[in-house]
Amino acid sequence: MRTVIIGVGAIGSVFLAFLTRKGKEVWGITKPGKEKNRIRVKGIWGEFETAVETTSSPYGVPFTPELVIISVKSFDTQKALETAKEIADKETLILIAQNGYGNYEKAIEVFGEERVLLARIIFGADIVDEHTVNVTVCADDVAIGDPSKKIEREKIEKVVELFNEAGIPSRYEEEVYKLLWDKIIYNCALNPLGALLETTYGNLADIPYTKEIMNSIIEEIFKIMEIYSIEASYKNADEYKKIFYEKLIPPTRDHFPSMLKDIKKGKTEIDALNGAIYKLATEKNIPVPSNEIIVRLVKAKELLFLHNK
Repeated sequence: MRTVIIGVGAIGSVFLAFLTRKGKEVWGITKPGKEKNRIRVKGIWGEFETAVETTSSPYGVPFTPELVIISVKSFDTQKALETAKEIADKETLILIAQNGYGNYEKAIEVFGEERVLLARIIFGADIVDEHTVNVTVCADDVAIGDPSKKIEREKIEKVVELFNEAGIPSRYEEEVYKLLWDKIIYNCALNPLGALLETTYGNLADIPYTKEIMNSIIEEIFKIMEIYSIEASYKNADEYKKIFYEKLIPPTRDHFPSMLKDIKKGKTEIDALNGAIYKLATEKNIPVPSNEIIVRLVKAKELLFLHNK
């Protein structure tokens, strides 16, 4: 399956390296000046180094892809979709492999529901240096599905098979949109607050003041989900909080949030996380004060880092 990965950051680098190592026909599209010809992988999935093909222009890709993986930060989604339009044909599948709410929705506006797949990514990776990526954690398979139920399962299974053959644990998931929202709730509760305080997930859960804030964030999200008839894998906020503190945080309690690096660069994915919750709430005139203040604080800290550069 001829594949193009738009966005060769940490997650994109993992996809590119693993697919290339198994001899798959794959190219990465990066920002100008970020092209690379090799990637070294470290971490829990083993260590290897492979030559890779990347370009900063869609016109540098020598084939029409059957699959385009979008793995950019949420604030670059629209630009990535425009790039995908330059290289895709009417048979190309678009796989959204990103955090947050709104990326899949933007993609189906451009390509239609019958072309767009959604992936819930729950493995973690860090960029060590220009050519090295470290796979740090994997909580579950990459779950791939079609929220619209308009794409033949056989086509989705081919993507799942591609990833599994490359060594990236993956599965077909009919309820992938629920799993995405499970992750959105998790990220909204932990990522921004951890970035603001520059601390670990475990510390956030241990400190009564931050735990109270996280509880409020979670409760507000479930209120908005109910209003919009959005389903997660949990019936209510209380059920989710029990799992959150007892099962989800302990394996990653020593982890710092990925947003911490982004906030120090002056640009985060807050608009696709708590910002998306705040936007949905505003459209219905519903107050979500905890999510609102988190958004304002993150945006303030972004500006502080930009001004101090």
